[in-house]
Amino acid sequence: MSVCWSWTAVLVLLLCGAQRGRTQQNNFYGTVITVDPKDTYENGSMTVVLRYKNAFTSCSHSDTWECYHGDCGSESHLVVNTVYNTSEWCQREGIMTRLVPINTLFYMQLQGGNWINNNNSIVSWEAWTGVNLMTRSDTGKSNRSPQTTIIPSLRVPSNCGRNFTLLAFDPDGDLVICRPWYRGYPSILNLSPDCTLSFTATDSSNEGNYVVGLYMDDYLNQDITLTLTGGSQYNHTTMDGAVASCTEGQYLPRFLPPTPDNRAQLYTPVGHTLEITITTEATLST
Repeated sequence: MSVCWSWTAVLVLLLCGAQRGRTQQNNFYGTVITVDPKDTYENGSMTVVLRYKNAFTSCSHSDTWECYHGDCGSESHLVVNTVYNTSEWCQREGIMTRLVPINTLFYMQLQGGNWINNNNSIVSWEAWTGVNLMTRSDTGKSNRSPQTTIIPSLRVPSNCGRNFTLLAFDPDGDLVICRPWYRGYPSILNLSPDCTLSFTATDSSNEGNYVVGLYMDDYLNQDITLTLTGGSQYNHTTMDGAVASCTEGQYLPRFLPPTPDNRAQLYTPVGHTLEITITTEATLST
């Protein structure tokens, strides 16, 4: 069974060639949010810190995260800073501290309007994150979400193919996998499970803005038990079902030098030790 149990919403924009006109109604560039559980109190309540970055065409747009599902507790502290403000775009960073009554699962959502004008006809947007605060048996703490950061717009000449390897880190050591937010990526863009966004060189007729949405999920590397306040427990297993790619070296291992070839004949004199070095890699599994 494949288990995905916490995720970060990441919305990225790739610009190919020259920018096209925008209106105030089409003003969204992207957002990133990460979750970091903090203190646990005697009554079972917890403090949780959510850090986010939002980017719009101007700093006049509101960016309020709201409770979408579950008991999100109450907001005890909020700090919002504008860190970048030019004629092109505005980026704000917020640190939101919430006090939740129990270490359970809840969801936060940022409701939106429209993306900036784009070539792949993506209009409306929303972002959300799932927070699972049950105690992990392997770390003795609540799960922490994957972490990433990226500027809200990337530019590349339309005739130059590029691979953008998105920063991906999980503080619990879990396996991080990226998957599209929606189906129907344009043919010039591809998102791989290892969080690499690939752009294929194209002609000038395709120049303009392209919107990219993705999930960044963390998956277990071992079987664990999750414990809820009060003692209820839930078993979670590692990833051993279908995978996103059968390419050797990703989920399936591949052999690397100096591993001998399959069916190789190796000779050694009588009385001497034969030492064989075998090296493998599987970047997306263990």
